[in-house]
Amino acid sequence: MNELDIYLYGVPIVLTLIAAEVTYSTINNLGYYKLKDSLAGFGLLFGNVSVSLLTKSSIFFFSLFLYQYKFITINELLPTWLVWLMTFIVIDLIYYWYHRCSHRIRFLWAVHMNHHSSEEMNFTVALRQAWFGPLTKVPFFAVMPLIGFDPIITAIAGAVSTLYGLLTHTKWVNKLGILEYIFITPSHHRVHHGSNEVYIDKNYGNLLIIWDKLFGTYAAEQEEVRYGIRENVNTFNPLKITFMFWHSMYKDFKKSKGIKSKLLSFFGTPEWKPKS
Repeated sequence: MNELDIYLYGVPIVLTLIAAEVTYSTINNLGYYKLKDSLAGFGLLFGNVSVSLLTKSSIFFFSLFLYQYKFITINELLPTWLVWLMTFIVIDLIYYWYHRCSHRIRFLWAVHMNHHSSEEMNFTVALRQAWFGPLTKVPFFAVMPLIGFDPIITAIAGAVSTLYGLLTHTKWVNKLGILEYIFITPSHHRVHHGSNEVYIDKNYGNLLIIWDKLFGTYAAEQEEVRYGIRENVNTFNPLKITFMFWHSMYKDFKKSKGIKSKLLSFFGTPEWKPKS
């Protein structure tokens, strides 16, 4: 099985889950879905897939290039099952820090913000993938081939991890008992998409909840979640959503005085503003 096979199996599963969730919501009059919001999700997915198709080969060959300079060869040191397990764990750890940086550094938030732009929570929200996410991940995940992780195994494990992450975008599933202590569940990820002050910048993991508990960014789902961001986008246009914060950074850059302030307009925190 290769990376393409994972998506060939995974996409029909995700589409089936969307159809099932829509049916469940409609029968029970829950209002999980809004047509314009869902169409915006598909529009944002189209942009992400387009960039991925244009860059995936180059990024993969870059990983192969780096693999030539690996410090060790993981495949030769560990049994196959442990290689796969370690690959999933390391991917998740790196993703945690990439995701956390994407919420705390302005230009990365500009890329990631569209994923949080919906005020709903359903499986189509998972389709709101960052258009330039495939590019901003490269500096973070470049460490994997250098420390000896096989790029082919990494690509396949990464695809599986991505599909798992899609499944956590739902209000349909309640808390999952003991699994809440191990994995990122829909409950954990609902918190991550909350704009409640107590939920802001929490639960960054994709597969395992351990990183959030270890690094102090864990929050349990308690009060009802308000979805979206502090200042909601108020549009369903994928282009406007994608470039909205970039435009805001550009305006802040123009208002900024001095080199430090101009640098902070791109590298500061998302809430940073230039002094008037």
